[in-house]
Amino acid sequence: MEGTTGTVVAVSVSGTHTFSKQNQESIRLVAGLGVEGDAHAGATVKHRSRVAQDPTQPNLRQVHLIHAELLDGLQAAGFHVFAGQLGENVTTRGIDLLGLPTGARLYVGDEAVVEITGLRNPCPQIDNFQPGLLAEVLSRNEDGTLTRKAGIMGIVLAGGDIRPGDSIRVELPPLPHKPLERV
Repeated sequence: MEGTTGTVVAVSVSGTHTFSKQNQESIRLVAGLGVEGDAHAGATVKHRSRVAQDPTQPNLRQVHLIHAELLDGLQAAGFHVFAGQLGENVTTRGIDLLGLPTGARLYVGDEAVVEITGLRNPCPQIDNFQPGLLAEVLSRNEDGTLTRKAGIMGIVLAGGDIRPGDSIRVELPPLPHKPLERV
């Protein structure tokens, strides 16, 4: 997977805690904070449930990325889901986001670098968007283990503007690799 390249399909932002985010021509990533103008940007947690638990926790969810291949599969299953509607900031194509290890780095566009921190944990609110969607993005394996498919989260190491069409290059962390867990 080292050196794998993909493409940014869409970039999205919301200044308030809405379920979906609006697609933009470009977004600016800010080192240590996240997506400029997004409600989840900040050095400490911004997700409301996490703020209620401990507002001093570091924000490991500064950027939410979803692979367009997930949206393709959801559309094939009869759901009407498009880039930004599941709350992601960056929609990608060509990279197995869910297969990345913790600490992988994505070099996006000319300047931005995002370090992957873990899996997004989809909440029941997703069924309010479209009934049955939660079961499509959160399932159990035969052994009872949860499989989370609603994208990954990361922190911004280096800022920069990103836009649809930008390339994404994957850099893996040193071995041994740690699989992604819920953050």
